[in-house]
Amino acid sequence: MSTMKNELTPIDDALKNLLGGLQLVTGTEVVELAHTVNRIVAADLVAPVDVPGSDNSAMDGYAVTTADLKTIPILMPVSQRIAAGSVGESLTPATAARIFTGAPLPGRADAVVMQENCEISEGSVTVLQKVTAGENVRKAGEDISEGAIIFTAGHRIRVQDMSALASSGIATLKVRRKLKVAVLTTGDELVRPGALLGPGKIYNSNYYAIASALKALGMEVVDLGIVADDLDSTIASLKLAASKADCIISSGGVSVGEEDHVKEAVVALGQLELWKIAIKPGKPFAYGSVLGKPFFGLPGNPVSAIVTLALLVKPALLTLSGARVIAGASYQLPAGFKFSTTGERQQYLRVVRRSRALHGPDLILFSSQSSGVGYSLSAADGLAVVPPFTSVDEGDMLTFLPFTELLA
Repeated sequence: MSTMKNELTPIDDALKNLLGGLQLVTGTEVVELAHTVNRIVAADLVAPVDVPGSDNSAMDGYAVTTADLKTIPILMPVSQRIAAGSVGESLTPATAARIFTGAPLPGRADAVVMQENCEISEGSVTVLQKVTAGENVRKAGEDISEGAIIFTAGHRIRVQDMSALASSGIATLKVRRKLKVAVLTTGDELVRPGALLGPGKIYNSNYYAIASALKALGMEVVDLGIVADDLDSTIASLKLAASKADCIISSGGVSVGEEDHVKEAVVALGQLELWKIAIKPGKPFAYGSVLGKPFFGLPGNPVSAIVTLALLVKPALLTLSGARVIAGASYQLPAGFKFSTTGERQQYLRVVRRSRALHGPDLILFSSQSSGVGYSLSAADGLAVVPPFTSVDEGDMLTFLPFTELLA
């Protein structure tokens, strides 16, 4: 068992420690294209065909052989009409072919004159502007070349990738199997939404936030429900979680209160590698293993749970899934507020991005920075990072982490 130190671990050190000890989960499956968004490519994906498959017109106009355009303007007979989806005959010398966007160029043709640069008469066209070879033509393989690697192993499929996959004729894709993540929430005070809210009870918001984030990442959630605040129940739930999933996420019970049993239960079943991170909110974050399965202990407060999930757990889960971990985009924006000097913990402030017509956007502090105010996650646009022992004045440049990046 690892010896835990009492001092706080800087977040960069915590993330390095956490990611360094993870072994990706094995197993693949073949999935229909329509169901591949957020799945992880299992092996380098090689293009089976050229896209487009042949030279084709980039616009509506007239296909010509540029060598035939001796003078401009020039009157040329229209020898054929080629619509998208049909194939024309080789172009007769000194003639033009009426052609539409996406239609394959006929033989001998090497350019397309856009219809706006033509005068049309019965059975002929007058070309009013000279074109060069290749103009208004999409070359075969210009988009994707046969044999090229479209995506390498570890790529997480995005919505914007679907066009490239479909246009390559790929109907199914070999992907890594979904990571199974067991989620349990601790606390005698918790009840599920829809149940009667008795005295001293609160609705369990953390499960739904965590489970939704995991599903958006393309992972399978194993719901282990609410765990009572006692050691035996916590140990039993962690054992069950380890038997059903690849890794475990708990919410609550990792602090130092008398009713916080998760830390002790994890140590009884495995080991704790990290506990207490030098961030605010989110200090009582824990990482270790339970019966050989990675364990992530999130704080119970809703903001702390989501912040640690986004900053620490998300990259770990993607690593376990076999995905390449790419840091989300961040921006340098000026503070539209003052903030007193922070302590030893790096702060992640909930902020709203304000647009100013003449001066560009700046960041406005949300009215409450309490880690228990869950609505602040909805009202804010993201997090502003304030390093340890730092004060903020209006106009100071801060790193802004938008929720659209953190939780995607």
